[in-house]
Amino acid sequence: MQAKLIESTELAPEVRHFVFEVPEVEKFSFVPGQFVSMNQVINEKKITRAYSIASAPSETNRFELCLNLVHEGLLSPQLFEMKPGDTIEIRPPLGMFVLRNPPREAILIATGTGIAPFRSILKARLNETSQPFTLVFGVRHESHLMYREEFEEMARKHPHFRFLPTLSRPTDSWNGRSGHVQAHLKEAIGDRRDVDIFLCGLKLMVDDVRNILKEMGFDRKQILFEKYD
Repeated sequence: MQAKLIESTELAPEVRHFVFEVPEVEKFSFVPGQFVSMNQVINEKKITRAYSIASAPSETNRFELCLNLVHEGLLSPQLFEMKPGDTIEIRPPLGMFVLRNPPREAILIATGTGIAPFRSILKARLNETSQPFTLVFGVRHESHLMYREEFEEMARKHPHFRFLPTLSRPTDSWNGRSGHVQAHLKEAIGDRRDVDIFLCGLKLMVDDVRNILKEMGFDRKQILFEKYD
């Protein structure tokens, strides 16, 4: 099927928010946390890349992505050059990076554009009667705290949602948490071990946090993860 670009806006330097629609369906169905694969023929070779959906499911045929520009990448430069009305081939959403059923308290740990599936999950599932959520979001610079205002508003509206942003390269004006997400696992999790942990970001972070969680006593079945490299 084909996805048509509706709009794209800059979230941070070399990071954009994309809105697509799928004209051939009335409703584009997916489970929060899933990804969509995009296909493009480049230099006579078919390139496929998977991107986590950043929006909640709706009654429309639209979906959203949060992507960073990889200069040496094969597909992201093409996506960043797309104009409204341009189309790209996609495959139906897939993936098991989704909340458990029945749901229980979840700790979401993201770096960079790994925030995308967690935005989808929170926009779809966080409400007055949902399970508690904690989001630990690590980036280098304050300018890259994508969707910050949305998450801060969620935290104001829902006492059972905690938003813990952290910067690895803060400026003197930053008064929040600093360092990598690994430094804030204790604050996020506490002494509880009956929660699910979701990790999304670069391989180095995911692997390191998984090792720390196992040392803390978490079973591997409680740790769900997706790597972005």
